[in-house]
This record gives sequence, structure tokens and C-alpha cells, in this order.
Amino acid sequence: MSPTIEIVTERVTLGEGPHWDVPSQSLYYVDILGQTLHKYVPSTNTHTKVKIEGGPIGFAIPVEGKPNTFAIGVGRKIVEVVWDGVSNSVSSIKTLVEVDNEAGFTNNRFNDGKADPTGRLWAGTMGPEPEIGKLEPEKGTLYTLDRNHRAKAHLKAINISNGLAWDLKLKKMYYIDSPLRTVDQYDYDMVKGEICNRKVIFDFDKHSIPGVPDGMTIDSEGNLWVAVFNGARILKINPSTSELLTTINFPAQEITSATFGGPNLEDLYVTSAQLVIEGKIQPAPAGAVFKVTGVGSKGLPCVNVNL
Repeated sequence: MSPTIEIVTERVTLGEGPHWDVPSQSLYYVDILGQTLHKYVPSTNTHTKVKIEGGPIGFAIPVEGKPNTFAIGVGRKIVEVVWDGVSNSVSSIKTLVEVDNEAGFTNNRFNDGKADPTGRLWAGTMGPEPEIGKLEPEKGTLYTLDRNHRAKAHLKAINISNGLAWDLKLKKMYYIDSPLRTVDQYDYDMVKGEICNRKVIFDFDKHSIPGVPDGMTIDSEGNLWVAVFNGARILKINPSTSELLTTINFPAQEITSATFGGPNLEDLYVTSAQLVIEGKIQPAPAGAVFKVTGVGSKGLPCVNVNL
């Protein structure tokens, strides 16, 4: 059975960071440049959002054990926000940490983040991009946030910190620095939260794939689903063999990320953007969230952040 693609939300400028919340059976995601946190509930087809002040929003992840509470990357800060999912304003916002305080890095921002299977937050930054597609390179850093709200740097000289995933045996971490056009693998110490031994497991150049890798997720069989920005597709990759298993094409060029959702975690929710690049305006449905059914795979539950 071939996949079926459905448009399920209104358009945003730069959709990212989809997170399926199992208890509420709802999808959270962000509009980075619109500075909004979104909630979509498929069962009622309701879509709500709230503006977060302070800068672009790189990610938003629910906090474990704290209802209606999120860890959000706002500019160079990680903040804790309380939002009921309905109101047009948040009830509280508290700064946990600010990163990239080095001289010349003050215009950086968080771009993506995710909790590992233990609930440890991993989040990375990128340098200024005064015009879309014209980035100040190698100014980003990949961090973790500990329980005392201290940020620890793991990788530096990152261009655009992006997709994160962990293998089923909790021994590997997968990571994307988009302009490199590769999907990388690191040995992962889950107890210490340390990575080492970078290895390229998928190279866009070798497979002649247009665009760059963006966000990603992993399914219950250990395969990666990689969004291709400016490539109008999602790739299903076997990270053990580097084999490209499946390609799903979309009616939008700027595909940004994906996560599995639905009652059985068999629906693939895909975010997108409608950025203007080199004077080209992206037409509808660019910027919408897509729901893909019939992909033949099942996801793993998204993990909340432990703070």
C-alpha cells in the first residue's frame, strides 16, 4: 500500500520540532520565526497556538511530571513555559540557562532539540542567518542540559544543529548538521550522556539527493526517517547498512521534520516551511503539517524532558 498524504493544519512560516504527546493524543510543534508553540488534536481537528516572546523558538518539548509545562529554546535561552494548550497567552515563563555567550556569538539561536530515552535534553544552536540561505558558518554548539540547569557543550563549530535520534539498543546517537549533507552516528554512553567516534552513515552527495537533511525520527525497527529541506521528501534509511529504503515525496519543497503519532504510532506527522529563498515564494501547502498514513512502519513514543 502506498502512503497517503493529508494536509492537517494551517500554514506557518517555519514549522519544526514535532512531538507527539501520547497521553493527550495531540501533536505539539513550533513555528520558529513566527515564535509560536502549536497544538493539534486530530480527534477533534482543533489547532491552537500561543506566542512566546524573546526570539525565535527552536524547539518545545513537554516536561515530564509537570502538566502543561514545556522546555523551549527561545533565542539563545532554554526556558520553562506553562501553557494550557488553549489560552492565547502563557501563564508563566522562566529562564533556565543562556548559551553561546562568547563574543561574536550573541546573534546565535537554538534550532532543534530532543530528549534522549532517559529524558536528558539535547539541543543545538546555529549562527546568524541574516538572509535565508546565507548563514554565518561553524558558530553553533550541541549541548545537553542537566538537572541543575547547566548546559554542557559536546560538539562545537556546528553550522545548523538539527535532527537527533537514538538507536534501539541505546548505544548510538544519530545527528545532523544540515549543511554537511550527511547523517552522522556517534557512540553513545547513555549513563554519562557522552558521545564520541563520529561516523557518516548516509551521504546525500553519494545518493544524488537535492537539498539538505533536517529533522528526523526513528521507527520501532531502528530505521531513520529524515526530512529533506529544499528536497520535498522524507527518506527512510537503514543506519546499519546506509541503505535508502523508501522515499516519500511531498507537495512542498521545505520539509523540516517528522514524528510518529496516532493511537498506534503508525501515522507520520511531517512539518514544513514556506520560506522565501533566492526570491522564490513557496506556494501552498508549504508551511502546513502533513499527516502520512500507510507508511508500513510504527514509531516509538516521544520522550518528555526531565528537568
